[in-house]
Amino acid sequence: MPESITLYTAKICPYAQRVELALEEAKAPYTKFQINLQNKPDWYAPLVNPASKVPAIAYGGPAVAADQPSPKSTKLTESLVLIEFVADSFPDGHLLPADPVLRAKARFFIDVVSTKFVPAWSAFVSGKGTADAFVSATEQVTALLPETGFAVGEYSTADIAVTPFLARALTALKNDLGLYPAGEGKKLYDLFHTPRFERLQKYWRDVSSRPSFKATFDEAYIVEKYSARFARQ
Repeated sequence: MPESITLYTAKICPYAQRVELALEEAKAPYTKFQINLQNKPDWYAPLVNPASKVPAIAYGGPAVAADQPSPKSTKLTESLVLIEFVADSFPDGHLLPADPVLRAKARFFIDVVSTKFVPAWSAFVSGKGTADAFVSATEQVTALLPETGFAVGEYSTADIAVTPFLARALTALKNDLGLYPAGEGKKLYDLFHTPRFERLQKYWRDVSSRPSFKATFDEAYIVEKYSARFARQ
């Protein structure tokens, strides 16, 4: 009998969606508890994650309500750590390639996502970065994709790492939601749907069509929250 898993998550958070994707792909039994990031429960930081961030997992321990976490369960945090934890705990999910070369490629892909794509997107949507920098970072990620399939062939932690950020970026651009100049988002959205980014379009169709993505991404919710967060004055 596997140890129990309680995931503390938030629908708005791309880092948390990474772990939801991993658990769904692995067909792991788990309990999901939504944390309101604007009004976090008083017990969350002292009993689950001292950094007061999501995602976090309470692993094992006695059977308790999610809002009454036991000190006897192991608390784990940080999205990239957690998706590897899920991959290791549920090897039948095949979230990490068996081949060590492909594992290395998956980890390199994740590094490019973490050091190039995510910072460029975060800067652009918050009005602190340029469209050119974000396009360049997107091209760097796209260049790593094989001609067909997922990031390293079969679906893996590499795809889990990028998908939540790509989903939010495309949703924001399509709806022109961000602190960049009005209209800039739609221009980029249109650019990403030109032949120049044909490979990215195919990749997006592949990752967004998976049941795990459909079960963990609420586009209408993201639009609602981003509309409030990035309302232009």
